[in-house]
Amino acid sequence: MRADRLLSILLLLQTHQRLTAGGLAKRLEVSERTIHRDMEALGMAGVPVTAERGTGGGWSLLEGYRTNLTGLTGTEVQALLLAKPSRLLADLGLRQAADAALLKLLAAMPAMTRHAAEYARQRLHVDGAGWHKAEAVPYLLPIQEAIWQERKLRLTYQRGDGTTVGRLADPLGLVAKSGVWYVVAAVEGELRSYRVSRVLSAEATETTFARPPDFDLAAFWEHSTAEFKANLPRYLVTLRADPSIVSAMHSADRYARIEHVGSPESDGWVTLSMRFEEEHNACEYALRFGPQVEIVEPEALRQRVIQAAAGILARYGQR
Repeated sequence: MRADRLLSILLLLQTHQRLTAGGLAKRLEVSERTIHRDMEALGMAGVPVTAERGTGGGWSLLEGYRTNLTGLTGTEVQALLLAKPSRLLADLGLRQAADAALLKLLAAMPAMTRHAAEYARQRLHVDGAGWHKAEAVPYLLPIQEAIWQERKLRLTYQRGDGTTVGRLADPLGLVAKSGVWYVVAAVEGELRSYRVSRVLSAEATETTFARPPDFDLAAFWEHSTAEFKANLPRYLVTLRADPSIVSAMHSADRYARIEHVGSPESDGWVTLSMRFEEEHNACEYALRFGPQVEIVEPEALRQRVIQAAAGILARYGQR
C-alpha cells in the first residue's frame, strides 16, 4: 500500500539521513519514478523532504524533523535487537513485520542511542536455529489462527511410532524449543503437547472454546518438561575413562548424563557413574570413544560392547 511505503520512506530517511532515489527504490522494490512521485506526495503533506544533486547527494529530511523515542536506554535497545529469532518469526509469517518494527525503532531513536544500537547489531548476532535442517511446519499458521481466535482445532497427528490419530483440540499456545514448534492443547480435558512438524492436517472449526482463566503457558511448559525428564528411562552404567576425554564426554551425546566422576586411580584413569535412556545408547556411546573408555558394569553391556568391537574387527578383516 502507498501509505505504508510513504511511512517506510520517512523512517528510512530518519535512520540513514540521506538516500538516493535508486537506493530507496531498491529497498522498497519499486521504480525510481515511483519514489519521485512519493517524495512529491510527502512534500505536499508538509514533510520537509529535500533533494541534493551531484556526488554524495540524495533525498533527506530537514535537520530536526524526527520523532524521538523516550524511555529506552541504549542497553535495553540492544537487548531488543538481539532477541529477534528470525527463523521462528518467518515460520509465523512475521519476519517482514519484525523488520518494519525494527526500522521504526531505529528511526525514532535519538542519534546517539541509534548509533549504540547499530554498533551492537553489527557485532553480535543470535542464531536460534540449529545446524540440523529446519523442520517443515505447513500447518503452523492455521494452528496459530485457531489459538488467536480461540476456536476448536481438528487435526490429524502422526505419533513417533508412525501411527496416525485424529484429535479435536482446544489449542492454548505455541512453544518454540531449540527451533522445534509444539502446540499445547486441551484434549478431552487433558493438557497435551504436539510436535507441529508431525501434524498432517489442521483445520479451525467454527466452534469456540473457553480458555482456562488460570492457564499459564510458560508455567505449564516448565512443569511438563521437568516431568518428561524425570520419567525418562534410566539405564545406569559404571565405566573407567582416560581423563583427557572426560570434558568431551559431557557433551558427546544427548542421551548420556554423567552423574559422578571419581578421583584419578593409580593408572591415571577415573571411574564415572553415568545414566543413559537405554542399553543401546550406552553401547554406541562407549564405542564412540574406543579404547579410551572401559565398561565396568553392567556385565551385559560390557559383553555387548565386546561383541560389537569384535564385529568391527571381523568386518575389516574380510578385506
